[in-house]
Amino acid sequence: MNQNRITRLNDEFMREVANIIRSELKDPRVGAIVSVLRADVSQDMKHCRVSVSVLGNVDERENTMRVLDNASGFIRKRIAERINPRVTPDIKFVYDDSLEYGLRMDKLIEETIKKDTSHE
Repeated sequence: MNQNRITRLNDEFMREVANIIRSELKDPRVGAIVSVLRADVSQDMKHCRVSVSVLGNVDERENTMRVLDNASGFIRKRIAERINPRVTPDIKFVYDDSLEYGLRMDKLIEETIKKDTSHE
């Protein structure tokens, strides 16, 4: 499979998984903000690794990741209906803290700037 097709498929999977989580996953334990950051479909299309970021406390993150893992079959079925790929891959959710890290760094930079301007 060529690289352009895989890139398009990854983007399409990422969009659809995000839509399904936002509009069709009705589990109250997914109360935190969930962002789908990327989807990586394997060359043989048997596996898809979906990176998500969850803003919230540790319990909310753990609960959300558990719910997403449990809902992977439901999400896979919806993907098959919407995209209709030749093979619908198994979906594995992985937690990505890069969004949280970025927010934390922004806050530290803002605090440093405030301290610098207050000393002048």
